[in-house]
Amino acid sequence: MRALGVVPKTRRRRNEALLGYALVLPALVVFSVFTFYPFARNFKLALYVTPPYPNLPSRYVGLHQVAQVLTSSSFLTSFETTLLFSVMVVPAGLLLGLALAVAAHRKLRGIAIYQTIFSSTVVTSIAVTAVIFGTLMNPVVGLLPWLGITTTPPLLENPTWALPCIAVLTVWQGIGLSFIIMSAGLQSVPDELLEASRVDGASAWTTFFRITVPLLSPIIFFALVVATITAFQSFGQIDLLTGTNSAFLHTNVLTYNIYQTLLVGAGNPGKAAILSIALFVATMLLTLVQIRLLERRVHYAR
Repeated sequence: MRALGVVPKTRRRRNEALLGYALVLPALVVFSVFTFYPFARNFKLALYVTPPYPNLPSRYVGLHQVAQVLTSSSFLTSFETTLLFSVMVVPAGLLLGLALAVAAHRKLRGIAIYQTIFSSTVVTSIAVTAVIFGTLMNPVVGLLPWLGITTTPPLLENPTWALPCIAVLTVWQGIGLSFIIMSAGLQSVPDELLEASRVDGASAWTTFFRITVPLLSPIIFFALVVATITAFQSFGQIDLLTGTNSAFLHTNVLTYNIYQTLLVGAGNPGKAAILSIALFVATMLLTLVQIRLLERRVHYAR
């Protein structure tokens, strides 16, 4: 009887496994066709020089092209610009998201209105955001020049201010997601601990830095990784606002460099593939470094 009882249990587990694979299969097919295969094909394209004319065959050059691209001034400059852009965007976005989450984490009448306002940018597309900020900074009809905030050349054409302006735009557009993540984390902080700290006479700052932040550290760590990856993949706002301006060289991040290499002029799929792989490797290494250095500082509640 015991052996007979095992068969249905084993069969049920097999059926559940088959159901799970069947549910995952459509997504796996989509990712394989549109993500995994193109990414794997980049490694082959990186070894070939593809002529701009379709009737001419590609020429194998091996790793020579890889070394040429990764040591070029264009790649090094765009990589440096990407790092600088991430430094401008990521810390500011996290701090503002945390500050707004703390401010909205109160039991006050009408607080839901402010929570909706703070999180509303998460549903705003980058194209709409770029149009809004582009209009604000327009030298003819913009609000900032009307207030006297002007430069020569205009802000989005100024090599000094173009990248910071795009960083401000990106922080504003991403602050909604940061606010939502931080607010969700604050919901998990036990009210008993906060009440106990107040009873013991701890100040609001002491309670925040000694209790709230340590308990919130896993959420902050997650938001940091997500924000870094998002900053490294920024493209739309740069293309819309400074893609054809004189400040282009100062806002030419890696993603836009890939676009320029692949589509502008004659185009070179091989070099664009190398830049795409470099972007992936740089993002992965930076994420691993963050995990290595910061995860040990994260406090996980038990």
